Amino acid sequence: MPPSFDGHTRQALPRFSVINDDPKERENVYTFFYNWGKEALRILVPGGHMFIASTPLLSDILSSAMRKAGFERRGEIIRTVSTLRGGDRPKGSETEFSDVSVIPKGMWEPWGLYRKPISEKTVAENLRKWHAGALRRESADSPFCDLIVSQKTPKIEREIAPHPSIKPQSFLRKLVFASLPLGEGVILDPFAGSGSTLAAAEFCNLDSIGVEKDREFYLMAANSIPRLAELYPMQLSFIQQKGKKAE
Repeated sequence: MPPSFDGHTRQALPRFSVINDDPKERENVYTFFYNWGKEALRILVPGGHMFIASTPLLSDILSSAMRKAGFERRGEIIRTVSTLRGGDRPKGSETEFSDVSVIPKGMWEPWGLYRKPISEKTVAENLRKWHAGALRRESADSPFCDLIVSQKTPKIEREIAPHPSIKPQSFLRKLVFASLPLGEGVILDPFAGSGSTLAAAEFCNLDSIGVEKDREFYLMAANSIPRLAELYPMQLSFIQQKGKKAE
């Protein structure tokens, strides 16, 4: 939906970003993520992690639904990037109230982090049995952090995969690398879109599966995954510190 506010026409936004305070709309968001969370819990191995992109306006609803579905909330990944709309003057009265904003300009994006409860007595035992339950460190001295300085998706990536909500490879590669603590297992993206998450997994030499019901985006992903995975070979440095999975 391409919004026009404060005298400016902005880039099209996904529908969830304009959900208002109508109780029914917020209830629909809760119900969707609760039902979806139950299905996600069913297929994840014990200790498996889930990363879910959200917005500051809806992350409370998302978190409540995921907890009710059976997940443990393990924190929130903060992606610092100026992508969210904000800082707008009151609609229709921009001149009259030129010195106020109805909402802060968004400079960060919350990604909820959830874990299916471990089945063993300790995380170590769960790692031995299921290869899950923790997050992979970038190196012996650098744990995975919940604050990631990011950027808008570079033009070259948007040209390869012109999806309305594509995330940058530099960010996604950190998430997929962290998500499999021993470098073993399968990453699932149930809303694959342009295939950017799968491309990040391919870059990190990790197994992944994507699901996409829109044929246009499916075809886009089939074309974009290998091309996105080939970008920025120098980013391999943090992976090479740990050693890539054997071919």
